[in-house]
Amino acid sequence: MKYYWIFISTLLLSCNLNKGSDSTAIIDNSDSNRIEGNISDDNADASNSSTEILETFTDSLHIGEKGSSKIELIKHRVFEDNFIIIKFYTKGPDSWYLQNTYSYETNALGEFQPEFSDYNNDNFNDITFVSGTAARGANEVRRLLIFDDYNKELISIVNSQDFPNMQYNSQLNCIDAFLIHGMSTTVFAKIKGDSLKTFASVQNSEDYHTVNLVDDNGNEKELYKAKSKGVYMRHKNYKPLMEYSEVK
Repeated sequence: MKYYWIFISTLLLSCNLNKGSDSTAIIDNSDSNRIEGNISDDNADASNSSTEILETFTDSLHIGEKGSSKIELIKHRVFEDNFIIIKFYTKGPDSWYLQNTYSYETNALGEFQPEFSDYNNDNFNDITFVSGTAARGANEVRRLLIFDDYNKELISIVNSQDFPNMQYNSQLNCIDAFLIHGMSTTVFAKIKGDSLKTFASVQNSEDYHTVNLVDDNGNEKELYKAKSKGVYMRHKNYKPLMEYSEVK
């Protein structure tokens, strides 16, 4: 219960960060972002060591409707646990208006490293950021948030962390991911609601590239095999089989 109330207090305090300001993209890791507890001197050291803002990021130039949308990322620590708060705003006549908020626990060791790109081909930029640490360093784990122009909010793709090294695939109008696991697999997925749904994959081994189709229930069916050209190859199409010139 103690941890719960400290977390709620931290969340409320963080909601006041940068509110009402139109900021360009910044990353700030300075000590000035630490939350100082309003308690007696005897307990001051304990409070300051238990709650701390680790990193912030703000952008109003690249996300959604450029200049009229703003995102804030806040990473903070409560005792031994780290959390990420995501706040999305739209610009009104006089100030910024909060549209939606997400909060997640995270094990990410590095910085956000945010990237803006159009992941659903609607001509509006979406965002990914490093949100976790994978067992294999070659698999970069990111969370994807899609700008919803109709509702003027961000949609958090709930299973995006299961699709490492993701990128938009213009040839198939989908997202592909590249998984390294002793061998490697290219996965092709569509955004449906708040999730990514896999519809095909290419598994690479020393002998074969195995192409599989995936139905709506997640069941795989082998489509065909081709002689392997390499274990660590990322493909941009599966029918016909085509690889990227460089692994991304």
